[in-house]
Formats: sequence, C-alpha cells, structure tokens
Amino acid sequence: MELSGKVAIVTGAASGIGRAMAARFVVEGAKVAAVDIDGDALAAAAQAIGVHPYRLDVADAPATERMVEDVERSLGPVGLFCFNAGVATGGGVEASDDAWQRTWEINLMSHVYGARAVLPSMLARGEGYLLHTASAAGLLTNIGAAPYSVTKHAVVALAEWLSMTYGDKGIKVSCLCPQFVDTPMLDLFDEGGDMRQWVHSVAIGAEEVADAVVRGLHDERFLILPHGDVATFFNRKAADYDRWLAGMRKLQANVGYEPPMFGV
Repeated sequence: MELSGKVAIVTGAASGIGRAMAARFVVEGAKVAAVDIDGDALAAAAQAIGVHPYRLDVADAPATERMVEDVERSLGPVGLFCFNAGVATGGGVEASDDAWQRTWEINLMSHVYGARAVLPSMLARGEGYLLHTASAAGLLTNIGAAPYSVTKHAVVALAEWLSMTYGDKGIKVSCLCPQFVDTPMLDLFDEGGDMRQWVHSVAIGAEEVADAVVRGLHDERFLILPHGDVATFFNRKAADYDRWLAGMRKLQANVGYEPPMFGV
C-alpha cells in the first residue's frame, strides 16, 4: 500500500505510537484523521503534525460510526483504518470487573466497532486496509498483565478473521505486534524493580515503530514486528509450547514478579 493521497484514520493518535504513525503518514502524503479521547493532547498533535482532529471515546460504537461518516464526508473515502487506541491494564484474575471490562471495550471491541463502521464503504469500493495494533503480548503473553494480554490475543484473532474473511474481496489486513515501546504505557511497569529495568532495556522509540509500520504496509505483510526477537520467540512457542511456558515462568522469577496469592 502506498500512503500518498490516501485518507487514514488513526485512533489513539494524540500520543505514543498513534501520534508517531499519524505524523509519519502525513509525511508520506496521507490525509490523516487523528482520533483520541484526550481533547487537549489531540489539539496539540493536530497543530504540531498537521492532522485533522476527531475527539472520540473509541468504546462508543454509535460515535465511531458517526466519526467514520464525518471523515468520509470531509476528507474522502477511508483507505486505511488504524485501530491503535489501547490501555495497559496490569494484574491478573484478581483485577476488578470494571478494569477487565474497560480493557475489553477499548483494546478489543473498539476494533470491532471501527471495522463495522468502515467495512461497508471499503467493500463497496473493493479496496481498503485495516491495521490492528495488538502487541507482542498478543502472540506471547505479558508477565503480570492478564487483562492486557487476553485482549491483545483477541485483537490478533480478530485481525486473522478479517483477513481470512475479506482478503479475497480487496481488504488488506495487518497486525502490529511491537514489544515494549517508550510511551506512557510503560508506566504499567514502574513498580517492578528488576522488571522495570528489563522492560526499559528492550524498549524502542515510537518513531521506530512508525517506520516499521510504513514498511509493513508497503509490503502488505500481515504481521508487522518492529522487534526482531518477537518472531524468534513466537516460533519457539509454536515449536514447543511446554518448553516456552517453562521459560516464561523462569523469566517471571528472574525479573522479580510476584503474583497475588489470594491470602495464602
């Protein structure tokens, strides 16, 4: 896919990976509709990088549909929809129901709502591109973050389903699975001691992720992996699941993560 002249929607575009992608798409010649719930940060991004701001809670399905209609009226047919908004929720099964539900709504259902809104016009034209930001946690599972990992696995599955279902009807699909990126989401690991040190040691910049995205879109690859090690780990997992799980337990112990023991 060539971005020049395309209309692109990017959710979670006021900061982090979303802002970096939006800025890079503008440089590549796209007209970018930048979507975020943070109005102030969104306005600042719009002024700085030249995007068209749309304030939106991506967990609101009717509002998402209205946003897509507005973008298509104002900017033209959507060629690329980047489902990038997300929240980093730590903890395990003990996390509150509200935390699980909000994570589910933002990290997964927002992708459903956006696809539901944009697919009809894409299918009518016989072309379109969906980019789903998942995470390496969607392929490998993240220590200490069950809600995040579970929802990111769901994003990978949704992206696979969309590719299988609509790939022969002109719809291209990619799934972005970075490992740790130097964004505010790393705050999830601030209490981790050794774990925090390890996370920050492997983190890359959001601009590097945006570069990988542009290359992946150009090549129309399903999996976009800015961290090369993720493919190696994913292959090891597939080759020997039990060995991989044992290795993850060892890593968990090495980085000092202590799971809740429910009063034991």
